[in-house]
Formats: sequence, C-alpha cells, structure tokens
Amino acid sequence: MSIDSQSSSEFSSEEIAELVKQSTPKHVAIIMDGNGRWAQAQGKPRVMGHKAGVKTVRRAVSTAREMGIESLTLFAFSSENWRRPDKEVTLLMELFFTVLQREIKLLHKNGVKLNIIGDISRFSARLQKQIAAAQTKTADNTGMILNVAANYGGRWDIMQAAQALAKKVETGEMTSSQFTEKALSAHLSMQNQAEVDLMIRTGGDYRISNFVLWQAAYAELVFTDTLWPDFDEHAFKHAVATFASRQRRFGLTGCQIESMQSE
Repeated sequence: MSIDSQSSSEFSSEEIAELVKQSTPKHVAIIMDGNGRWAQAQGKPRVMGHKAGVKTVRRAVSTAREMGIESLTLFAFSSENWRRPDKEVTLLMELFFTVLQREIKLLHKNGVKLNIIGDISRFSARLQKQIAAAQTKTADNTGMILNVAANYGGRWDIMQAAQALAKKVETGEMTSSQFTEKALSAHLSMQNQAEVDLMIRTGGDYRISNFVLWQAAYAELVFTDTLWPDFDEHAFKHAVATFASRQRRFGLTGCQIESMQSE
C-alpha cells in the first residue's frame, strides 16, 4: 500500500512517535528512487537530482540513528544501472567517490559503520581504493550499520553465495547435504545482520527491483509517491509507523500471533 494513498492525517505526530517507540524495525532497506524525475520537474539536469539525493541520504542516516535502527541499507546503484547513458553513469561514479570522501568523517564521528555491498570489481581502481579506506576507517564502529548497495543485485548476491558453497563441495570442505539455507545465508551480503524488517521504495513505483531478495523475504513493504530528494524525516517516520501498525505473522495465523502476545 502506498503511504501517499492514505490520508495524510492517518497518523498524528504523537501517534507516529508512539508507534515508532513501540516497534522500531531492526533493519530498514530503502530503494531511493526519483532523483532524475525530481530534477527534470524543476528544469534541471538529472545529476542535480542525484546531488539533492545525497542530502536526503544524510538526513535518512540521522533519522535512522535517532530511531534506534540497527541497520540501514540504501540502494545506491544496481547492477542494471550500467544500462543508463554513459554520461550519467560517469557522473554517478564521480559523485559516489566525492560523497565517500566528504561523508566518511561524519559517519565515523557518529559511530556509524559503513559497509559497501555489491560487486565492486567493475569500479575504477581509484573508487575501489576509496571504498576500502572508508570501510577500514569505520570498521570498529559499534553504532548503526550503513549498508550502501553499489553494483548490487539480489540475484547476484544469491548466486555468489551459491558459488562459494559449490566450491566448498568441490574441494571436499563440505558435502552437498550440508548445502542448506543456513549455510547459504552465511555467505550472503550482510550475513551478520538482522534480516530486513521494512523495505521502503520512494518515487511511486511498486516493485522491489532485484533488491535484497533473500534478506527481505518477510519484510513489510511500504511504497510512497514521494521522490527521494523530498523524502524527509516525517516521511521516514511515517513509513516506520506504518510498519509498526501492521501485524507480522511469518506464516502463522492472526489468532496465533495474538495468543502469543497475550502470554
């Protein structure tokens, strides 16, 4: 359900604060969509939308920390985004490099651990070096984990984990019977983090676009028409309040959940 299709007064500010307090998700994943359309609507080049989106990332990280979210995963660049015009891809790579340089000090100061997930082998040597330096600098931080998905795809993630296990079977490190869901999960990106509780997509589209397919198996989905540069603190907390207002059943019936909650 799109949160924009609901009445803007569905949750008052007080209700949002209480719902967030009662049930904050451990792991939130966001598909940050709408940068280009935001810029075009203002008669600006698409890259200006991406630059505006960086400010929203900073705001989202701050809001997530305030709410006590343990992991925030942002879809920055998918494996399919290489199909975009060469000029836009080049500008995105340069923006990524610049943002890493500029934001890493602030992330480190606030105890945020940066984790880049995805196949970074296709990036330039300069960008790979910057990514390694940023991750090393924040490696020991114990605050919130910020996962940035870059050249990432959910299918790629599952495939690389399966290939790692297949190699272990080939070398005799494990048997095929040990090739289990648990074993596969241990080789995925973000394997030491909670699974995704809430997935948010901005920009008005209703799809998950090959994002954290395995980790979001039981995630609550919230879609909003708000374009990413306009996704502010209130919109984020409203999405979390929507999550908190739902009953998560994990295959059980509503009666079973209510019975367990009353015990």
